[in-house]
Amino acid sequence: MARFLAAQFADKAEVALAAPLQEARGISRQAATALLGRMVKNGLLVPGTGQRPKTYFLGILKDVSKEFLLDGLEEHVVWAEYLKPVLTDLLTPEALNVWEYGVTEMINNAIDHSQGTKLKVQLYANVAFTSCYIGDDGEGIFRRITRLCNLPDERQAILELAKGKLTTDPTHHSGEGIFFSSRAFDTYRILSNGLTFDHVHDEPDFLLEHGRGESYGTTVFLRHGNACTRTLREVFDQFAEPDEYTFSKTIVPVRLARMGAESLVSRSQAQRLLARIDKFKTVILDFEGVETVGQAFADEIFRVFQAGHPDVELHHQKANDQILWMIKRAIAHGAQR
Repeated sequence: MARFLAAQFADKAEVALAAPLQEARGISRQAATALLGRMVKNGLLVPGTGQRPKTYFLGILKDVSKEFLLDGLEEHVVWAEYLKPVLTDLLTPEALNVWEYGVTEMINNAIDHSQGTKLKVQLYANVAFTSCYIGDDGEGIFRRITRLCNLPDERQAILELAKGKLTTDPTHHSGEGIFFSSRAFDTYRILSNGLTFDHVHDEPDFLLEHGRGESYGTTVFLRHGNACTRTLREVFDQFAEPDEYTFSKTIVPVRLARMGAESLVSRSQAQRLLARIDKFKTVILDFEGVETVGQAFADEIFRVFQAGHPDVELHHQKANDQILWMIKRAIAHGAQR
């Protein structure tokens, strides 16, 4: 039933369930109505506003809200004492492992990097999904990365996070926690200083802007299906070369190289996109959401960079005909030299 409800409520808060339940279970309308009534009685569903057809919301089964002082906090203690006991009976073993990995990584980031004093964790679980907010009162992740990595704009910090292997403390951190957490959860979102890095499973990364100002702190939002069977090993293997165990492959969303409404036409924009990708053996440039690129932009990537980094395998995906023409032209010019 958890998978059925997860599918029905995937992108809606209030849903009519009788007809889909009849079809999924092969049962009569009366039987479906009776089953829905039992789920309401057990707290799995809450009656909605619709009557013909009758609609429902998912009922909240678990609700945790806890504040901590960051000084002396240990991430595994938060997980083991406050969150794991609440989730164990609701989740598949695979989903529980994803939650343990993601929650401990995000709390550790707040402890080691935020320079804040307090942490708030809020978790809500229904029969289909579990959601969690983890927020600190520190400097703000995008502002901190921009400052310590000498980036020109906080929006570029989001591009660097999307690539992976980004850390402001390489002695103690690998730069993998945020990257793999964002790929492991169904929905992963970072909000800080009016910017949002948004990743939904099997969809491209997004940068959202909403009223930037002088706000501080970072909030991470995690959402995952309780019945999900996707394993952490599958996520890690997706970004490793065959028979290797290292993080050697990445997918870079080209759209995040744009600052605001600008077009991707210049060599400096290409260099912004290419920063640090020489840390990977295989790089896939994802052009989804990009309508056009300029000659200089394509030439800098597929001729100049590739000539200087022959050990990096550059690939591209989801490029339209105009972009493919620019890529082929740059590669052809490189072959002539």
